Amino acid sequence: MDLLRTGTGSWKGDLRSGSGTASTYTGVVQDAHITFDSRFSDGGGTNPEELIAAAHASCFSMALANILSQKGFVPDEVKTTATLTLNKGEAGFSITKMSLDTAAVVPNIDPDTFSQSVEEAAAGCPVSRLLAPGLADGITVNGTLLQ
Repeated sequence: MDLLRTGTGSWKGDLRSGSGTASTYTGVVQDAHITFDSRFSDGGGTNPEELIAAAHASCFSMALANILSQKGFVPDEVKTTATLTLNKGEAGFSITKMSLDTAAVVPNIDPDTFSQSVEEAAAGCPVSRLLAPGLADGITVNGTLLQ
């Protein structure tokens, strides 16, 4: 069974002075403001790369929680920060790397089982599987087990 998820994006005007929005079908993200400055400097609003990073972080956290739970270690919390690298090369801008830093509170788990679970989540997360082939510098994952 295929699940369909929908997002929308719009843009008005030219690239530098125009602006746009991004929304999700559910309305959880509704008309998030996007501008040239929010994408390429520190201007207010969001940008596609930040939204991709948030999607990857949440997907990875869910995948890790699932793997841990299947092994009998239900996590109290899994929190992941995804840092996307947008690189300007000769051909223009490309997303070249994703770094995932995850920290988890998992009662009664040993460090080796946790590390193995982090690697399994990195390989099995649907967003990781989508992004990995297109990332010249790949995906790096750092897992920290918190007490």
